Amino acid sequence: RQIMQEVQVKEAARREKGRVFFRFDNGTEFTLYRSEIRGLPQAESTLLMTEDAYLPVSLYEKILTEIVGKRAKKRALFLLERMDRTELQLCEKLRQNGYPEECVAAAVEYVKQYHYIDDLRYAKQYIRYHQQKKSSQRLKMDLMKKGVGREQIEQALAEEFVSDERAQIAELLEKRHYDAAQADRREQQRMYQFLMRRGFKSSDILAVMREEHFSDEF
Repeated sequence: RQIMQEVQVKEAARREKGRVFFRFDNGTEFTLYRSEIRGLPQAESTLLMTEDAYLPVSLYEKILTEIVGKRAKKRALFLLERMDRTELQLCEKLRQNGYPEECVAAAVEYVKQYHYIDDLRYAKQYIRYHQQKKSSQRLKMDLMKKGVGREQIEQALAEEFVSDERAQIAELLEKRHYDAAQADRREQQRMYQFLMRRGFKSSDILAVMREEHFSDEF
């Protein structure tokens, strides 16, 4: 037996909703629908459903590419139709759906070819939508968590971010009914921490709040 020419079926477990979970000796795991298994020639489907059986690599790769891989691409398109996502978010969602890494990578490359996924475009849209409520630093942190690269974030901010952060602070204070004349030190500290969590610079927060008669003791 040539190891590189065969892959062993370590588990073939029937699951709910007409699915079968497979695990192989190379660590790959994926799920097939019984209708997909029935679509294979009988000898191949019988071999696939036999635990500890050895599949020819050609059969294994055919299943991975033509069945699981195609379904992963369709799933990726469906996910992007419902909402825009970064590359990282799409990868994580496909992994959660049970697709192996080879299929995840192929699906992402497929949608990138047609520009269905574009992290720079995502970053620009995110900044345009959120810049009235968040500081540039908070936007940067949020986008990094979503997997957008630093260079793409910097480019998107340079092209899209137009907010006056001090004006944003003043607007947020007004929306939260902050009354500088009536606020005690505890209320001042609470508002200060709220604005810091939004990612605004301490110097900007203090400048605006001092204009609103912010306590010199704080």
